[in-house]
Amino acid sequence: MALDFLILYEHIVRELDCDALLMAELRRRGYSVELFQLMDRKKIKYFFWKKPKVIVTSAMYDNETLNSFVYNNVGKVDRVVNLHWEEVLSREQEESNFYNLNENAAKCVHVCWGKAAKDRIVKNGVPEKNAVITGAIHLDFFLPQFASLFKTKEQLADEFGLDKNKKWFCYISSFSCAQMDDKEIAELNDMTNLDFTGFKAVGNRSMRVTLDWFDRLLDEHPEIELIYRPHPSEWDSPPLAEMRQKHSNFHVITNYTVKQWIKVCDLLGTWLSTSIAEIYYAGKNCVVIRPERLYDDYDPVTYEGCNAADSYEKLNEYVTSPSMEFPIDVPLLKSHYDVIDGYPSYMRICDLLEEVYKNPPRDHPFSEGYKPHFNLIKFIALWVFSVMRSLHINPHWFDFLGMKLTDTVERMINYHTKAHVDPEDLEKLIDQMRSCIEEK
Repeated sequence: MALDFLILYEHIVRELDCDALLMAELRRRGYSVELFQLMDRKKIKYFFWKKPKVIVTSAMYDNETLNSFVYNNVGKVDRVVNLHWEEVLSREQEESNFYNLNENAAKCVHVCWGKAAKDRIVKNGVPEKNAVITGAIHLDFFLPQFASLFKTKEQLADEFGLDKNKKWFCYISSFSCAQMDDKEIAELNDMTNLDFTGFKAVGNRSMRVTLDWFDRLLDEHPEIELIYRPHPSEWDSPPLAEMRQKHSNFHVITNYTVKQWIKVCDLLGTWLSTSIAEIYYAGKNCVVIRPERLYDDYDPVTYEGCNAADSYEKLNEYVTSPSMEFPIDVPLLKSHYDVIDGYPSYMRICDLLEEVYKNPPRDHPFSEGYKPHFNLIKFIALWVFSVMRSLHINPHWFDFLGMKLTDTVERMINYHTKAHVDPEDLEKLIDQMRSCIEEK
């Protein structure tokens, strides 16, 4: 039996709650929908008897993305909707072809959180009919109807050994490139046609100084529990391990969404995370910690004119007087997030998905200009990674084949493990979402 919708996801902490909410609403409307992780083994059923009528992707940049995300997972499908998780960009990214959705990717339907994103991609070649403003679904979770989804401070204190009587300071890291090796940076450069070498360098320097400031802060403020929340693409690193060893009140926690920590923490900080929008719409304040000034090319456009803490003294001022003015321009922020009171974004996105499902395709992504290529090597490799992960096979048992190969395999297995969701856990989450939207 054919599937109505297949949703692809990349990062659990960024996307899972939102995807589960969409699944709950689509099922409430009577549709069949499943979730698939991009690095999971390919499933033959999605090419044949369970081929989805609509595929919902996490991103869609160019022909290569179209080939990798759609063709290599389900074959040719004309109804492709891009949830477009990377919308608030730096000035350099806004000016690049890659982030402006070029080639046949422009023929897919793209979710836009606000007018700013729609205007940008339409200006750069996406047909207006394919760019739809829906608002940002991740902001819906701060509505009262979703309050039951979040754990309390007491529950998290018990789970992670935190002192509930102290001030909790959550630092939302954006050092996604800081720990990448030269090969990973080169791959990123090739994929985007941008140069992330400088961004990695400034990220390394900023991370080092920020941790030095946290080292001093924790010495001077033992009443603080500092929770370091890594970026989804950020791996653990020696500097973080050193901080954990030195300070019992420094914690690196990857569990749960940024929204969860925003809800319970007393103090919030970041470098350049787009989660500053979630902080604002949660009704909280934060500090932007910047040991050195960022070039506009690297800075998200919503941070233009940002009032950042560029010294330890300013960071300490925020900690002792957190009622400071919000650090970025609020009207500028709101231009990127379309909010309709009384009609949440998950409903608007599901309205769009339902419209795409019921009507003839708006466009044809697999038409002239795109040449399909089935990646057999990746198809086999993902099966191998899945088996190795399931059987707990250590890649370094095969070091005789070459350390470079086994290191790559280990990285891919770790990524797959980090992104894996048990079907039972997913269904529980969907049930939780269903109860929230039915109580509305």
